[in-house]
Amino acid sequence: MSKIKKGVSRRKLLQAAGAAGIAASAGAAGSRIFSPAIAGPAPKVRLAWTEVAACHSPLGFGVAKGLYQKHNLDVELFYQGASGQTLIQALATGKADAGAGLIGDWLKPLEQGFDVKLFVGSHGGCQRLLASKASGVKDIQGVKGKTIATYGVGAPPQVAFQVTLAKAGIDPENDVTWKAVPFDLVGDTVDRGEADLAAHLDPWAYSIENKFGFTKIADTQTGVYENHTCCVLGANGVFYEANKDAIRRLAEANIEVHEYTANHPEEVAQWYFDNLKPAGLSLDDLKAVIGHLVAHNHPIGQELVDQIQQASEDLKLVKVLDPATDPKEFAQRITVNLLA
Repeated sequence: MSKIKKGVSRRKLLQAAGAAGIAASAGAAGSRIFSPAIAGPAPKVRLAWTEVAACHSPLGFGVAKGLYQKHNLDVELFYQGASGQTLIQALATGKADAGAGLIGDWLKPLEQGFDVKLFVGSHGGCQRLLASKASGVKDIQGVKGKTIATYGVGAPPQVAFQVTLAKAGIDPENDVTWKAVPFDLVGDTVDRGEADLAAHLDPWAYSIENKFGFTKIADTQTGVYENHTCCVLGANGVFYEANKDAIRRLAEANIEVHEYTANHPEEVAQWYFDNLKPAGLSLDDLKAVIGHLVAHNHPIGQELVDQIQQASEDLKLVKVLDPATDPKEFAQRITVNLLA
């Protein structure tokens, strides 16, 4: 367990976690909250990630820069593939102990009984709804009657923006047409006029927005998603029960890693560019994408439980979750309140 100064509770430590990154960026080493001196061997945690996703770059950066070691954790990254379903499979089959994923990917499998506990948020804002100039769409009301291209039926961007449409009074099933196309052809499909709008994830959404001069109509950090996280970390339920302190320290490290990213997006982008060499994206592109993320948004404790409840209500609204699901009970069941 992390050594904490007498009189400083874990609650205060977690709530103040972001200050560690801020203090470090200012060179105030003596003001750091976390103590690097932790007794006992470092437990190993296999952390699933999607290395091609810009929003996951803080995880790789954190391992490379020793930010997890600082919390006495031996973190090994496990590439789980590019979809939320492969993330769930990695945890369910014991290939990974914890992982980062979109709320829209987590909730349905968890409703169906997968034993995963959500425990901390990472950031907000990595999905965009983009309109071509030819579509004439200028705002969310203009989306009615249009065709939206995305990379699969039920893909996270489709679900996310179905919520946006529904809350704007637009029927996301009958007032728009969803067109499923290959992942890499979402932008091209809209540019050719075969759809009016594109719903996609960053960094691909950022790339096609700039490549084709599309207009951003909505995203997952403004509007109905203001002050809400879009990505959270979850742990295999059996692993969590056997390694609760390791998960608490993983949450602390996750907060520090993302606060560091919020204050040093250029450094994290440089690491991403040098080590992962993303196709079609320049260093300036990556700086813009990573700098655009709301990396200060990493709810934990009751705040996370409340956000999962809200997300559950949203997914019931667009008929992803079962009508009989109680969002409050569901959120409490699948989310660990580390501040309780």
